Amino acid sequence: MHRHRLTCLLSLCAAALLAALPVWSGLTDFSPGLIEAMQKRFGAEAPRRLQQFQSALSQIRRQAGADGIRNAVQTASGKAELPWLQKVNDFFNKVPYLTDQEHWGVPDYWATPAEMVASWGGDCEDYAIAKYMSLKELGFPVERLRITYVRAVKIGETHMVLAYYPYPSADPLILDNLVDEVQPASQRTDLIPVYSFNDEDLWLANGSNRKGGASTVRLWREVIEKMEKEKRM
Repeated sequence: MHRHRLTCLLSLCAAALLAALPVWSGLTDFSPGLIEAMQKRFGAEAPRRLQQFQSALSQIRRQAGADGIRNAVQTASGKAELPWLQKVNDFFNKVPYLTDQEHWGVPDYWATPAEMVASWGGDCEDYAIAKYMSLKELGFPVERLRITYVRAVKIGETHMVLAYYPYPSADPLILDNLVDEVQPASQRTDLIPVYSFNDEDLWLANGSNRKGGASTVRLWREVIEKMEKEKRM
């Protein structure tokens, strides 16, 4: 994440709202075409890595049981959901951190979850996006998930995390690649929120929201478009 991205907040506020983004499903239903494409891009290990991703989500489903995640979500307590949030956080935090310049050769690139796992590298946006998409796939409601752009005080940089809100006014739980333990935001005093978004909304730090505003985040829109292309391979 780079400091200059703070300037994009002004353009986000001023941008015209676009049409709603498509909803992704079947996150780890990797087609032979997608696996072949990832192997060509990222080498012989890519299929095995994608299998690990698929297995990780399948294992969470098995451990939770038929209604486990749904029942946990219905409690809206945060405590019941925490084990599954932690497992998703743990899986992706094993992926090595690499800057966009190191990994993709460009200053700013938001990878799809398949790209991140197949290439076995990513930066803060990629971790947050992959965790968001995985929790959606597991049945966590979109309205409780917010990809959150923050100022990380300890490292002196802008940063991105995933926040889970058990209910609208709750102290959200933070999934972060810098800290392995999923913790309440009240314990993460090192993070200063700037804005957050999900499939439908964009919220400013003061809590105000712009319906449909997430589609004005160009790189987010591009990730969704790439995922749609992956789905058709």
